[in-house]
Amino acid sequence: MSASPLEHPEHPEKSRNSLILHATDNAVSWITLNRPEAMNAITPDQREHLIQLLSDASADPAVRAVVLTATGRGFCAGADLRGAAGGGASASDGGSAGASTAGGGSSTGAGSSTGDGDGGGGDGGGGARVAGDVARLIRLGAQRLIAAVLDCEKPVIAAVNGTAAGLGAHLALACDLVLAAEEARFIEVFVRRGLVPDGGGAYLLPRLVGPHRAKELMFFGDALSAADAERLGLVNRVVPAQDLEKTAREWAERLAAGPTRALALTKHLVNTSLDTDRATAFAAEAAAQEINMTTADAQEGVASFVERRAPRYEGR
Repeated sequence: MSASPLEHPEHPEKSRNSLILHATDNAVSWITLNRPEAMNAITPDQREHLIQLLSDASADPAVRAVVLTATGRGFCAGADLRGAAGGGASASDGGSAGASTAGGGSSTGAGSSTGDGDGGGGDGGGGARVAGDVARLIRLGAQRLIAAVLDCEKPVIAAVNGTAAGLGAHLALACDLVLAAEEARFIEVFVRRGLVPDGGGAYLLPRLVGPHRAKELMFFGDALSAADAERLGLVNRVVPAQDLEKTAREWAERLAAGPTRALALTKHLVNTSLDTDRATAFAAEAAAQEINMTTADAQEGVASFVERRAPRYEGR
């Protein structure tokens, strides 16, 4: 197996703080959550950095695929505002609303994110909550993060190494392709705290497994094994833990060698298809193909077919 991009001597780049590791290797942007002692619960600073890295990937022609993964035994236990740098969250991060949802997506005073989402009691935060605070927190926080994954113009692969709970589960499920280690688990933890799912869960799950299965997962909040997640269609493939990075690398580099703009347009068509009627979907498809035919990769694809050779895509 080739070296991890995080250890590769030719790619020493890291993020501005070590809680998120970032490296670009063979046109693949590797984004690694690195807070294993907290099961990679996401602080507001980490969330903003993730959003920026995904935005950068969209704009950078040298990046043609993204892998989102994590260190330790957890993929992501949800949002954790108490881990914010400087000892607290800003008002826009919900600092007045209390601690994190214990594996959920927002700050509602339910406890910090640990393990599979079974955190302790909240600390109450600083200041009284007023109407609109929680909705604003979710809109500007968890929902922006999920939207950043869905809207990234490069294909995003989740390599889920362990427990993905609450917002962490939604972060993985928002990715275009999901690989999971055999030990991985997915938990809709919100109901355990008497909370409504946020971070796009009620949008994502019905589209992946249908409304009845989505309700089962959200109503009971039981841990779903990687094998069961694959059976339900939440996961593309389950692999032994030691093969997770290798498989993610193979898939990502294959995508990175593909027609990047065609993949971006295809992603957009699929992501919007369930929200539109047939006429709108057909019109969007035709428009996407019109745009795509102006790209060098589309012209190369046609030329390679005519010339009976393998295409050489350059991502433009």
